[in-house]
Amino acid sequence: MTNGRLAGRVGLVTGAGQGVGAGIAKALVADGASVMLAGRTLSKVEDQAEALARAGGTVTAMACDVTDRDALIAAVDTTAGHFGKLDILVNNAQQVPLGPLHKLDDDAVEAGWQSGPMAVLRAMRAALPHMKAAGGGAIVNLGSSSAFRWDNGGYGAYGAVKEAIRQLTRAAASEWGRYDIRANVILPLGNSPGMAMWSEHNPDEAAAFVKTVPLGRVGDCEDDIGRAVAWLCSDEAGYVTGQSIGLDGGQARLV
Repeated sequence: MTNGRLAGRVGLVTGAGQGVGAGIAKALVADGASVMLAGRTLSKVEDQAEALARAGGTVTAMACDVTDRDALIAAVDTTAGHFGKLDILVNNAQQVPLGPLHKLDDDAVEAGWQSGPMAVLRAMRAALPHMKAAGGGAIVNLGSSSAFRWDNGGYGAYGAVKEAIRQLTRAAASEWGRYDIRANVILPLGNSPGMAMWSEHNPDEAAAFVKTVPLGRVGDCEDDIGRAVAWLCSDEAGYVTGQSIGLDGGQARLV
């Protein structure tokens, strides 16, 4: 796939074995990028990479637990080494701490912080010299509209780690714009395995939630989420940075 808006670009997507991460990776490849798919379960990212390669994409896969500092930095450096540079970083992987505050396990909350804002910070810092060497780049971090729910019960810790990611992204956009490095956040509502599991365990809440989506449906991980990310990483979005963009059918009111 040598044609497309992202032809000649190189990207790394974390949590690319399924769901939104896989959808983003597919869209980047479809738009011409060469992509490293990273995930905790090697077999999952390998399966995704093999399917994309059969379709003509330039891809490879590697295992990476984003809570492991050294493994995450290695994923960034390996991507740049394998493909010769790094232009695109998508921080998608996240362990989700859900539940009432008084029942939350400390380890679950810590995993949320380590896989969320700490992983985003480490990956962005590791990507910086590679993007500077490439003459610029695009970072897309994943936030969540959970912090904007009118009833935030059960989502406090999850919303907190995702809001920290938004702040880190705004800082990166402010500090690194001089290097033509852009950083944005998406807040997606995608039909992922995580969404399916939540809906299965909370059918009434899920049905009520979908009714609040003006477009009346949950987004497709590739067509609705991935393609928007591909646009954000392209020159067409070259003046967009430091923004939080809801890819959720209009469900959330961002502030």
